[in-house]
Amino acid sequence: MADGTEVENNVTLNPYALVQRQGMIEGNLDNALTNQSLPRDINPGSRKLLIVITPTHARPHQAYYLNRLAYTLKLVQPPLLWIVVEMTSQSEETAGILRKSGIMYRHLVCKKNLTDIKDRNVHQRNVALSHIETHRLDGIVYFADEYNVYSIDLFEQMRQIRQFGTWTVAKQTQDNNRVTLEGPVCNGTKVIGWHLNELSKRYRRFHAETPGFAFNSTILWDPRRWHRPTLEQIRQLETVKDGFQASSIIKQVVEDESQMEGLPQDCSRIMVWELNIESNSFYPQKWLMKNNLDFIAPLA
Repeated sequence: MADGTEVENNVTLNPYALVQRQGMIEGNLDNALTNQSLPRDINPGSRKLLIVITPTHARPHQAYYLNRLAYTLKLVQPPLLWIVVEMTSQSEETAGILRKSGIMYRHLVCKKNLTDIKDRNVHQRNVALSHIETHRLDGIVYFADEYNVYSIDLFEQMRQIRQFGTWTVAKQTQDNNRVTLEGPVCNGTKVIGWHLNELSKRYRRFHAETPGFAFNSTILWDPRRWHRPTLEQIRQLETVKDGFQASSIIKQVVEDESQMEGLPQDCSRIMVWELNIESNSFYPQKWLMKNNLDFIAPLA
């Protein structure tokens, strides 16, 4: 058991039967609630499980983003497991969205002290990676931040990944005047180079963005199968500079581009868009956002 944590009421993930929603606080599972079962008119055994990780936190657009992503994931053919991670505790608002989503999910919690961390998303993603490693979930791991826009075809493309897959991401610039491309340049499915737009990031080993790659989850808990040179846990690093977090975890998963698969063929299509909606939002001075403002409490 990693990090000496304990697990209670452990339930093995079975995508072909009714599963349980499990709350988790730093490796400890709370009492589980029954979640949606998969449709009976399909055969999910012929498709690889997708494990989608989404960090979230309370802010004005949270409910909008989570609901939008939920509708997208609901259109994806099962089996799919949505791991949503919050800071400090499980909020009623997020729990309600997950219950109504109709998607197989696990609602986890990161107990790190916010005052001691630089990037909350890094620690939230690591909680999800620890959960996958602990319970030996077998599928394709993907970091899907809630504010991005995703093509449904992206998730079907991911099911073709054997070890590590990567693709091009369209990013809106901070001034909203143009869109840049980040990610691989491909010949067929072979990665032969990278799109590079910012000189400050030229020292990164791999120029893939966080929503621009996915990998086989067994790499986390079965290093010998993949001939990994070290048995150290694979985690995202907070200590690296902004923009280098994605590269830091990729270096732990693959050695070089020869172990990557470019998707789709020739990396010829954009399947993910990063939009700067929140960065241009204006809020009145001293407007406190401790709670989710999309949630309206009942009148006393």
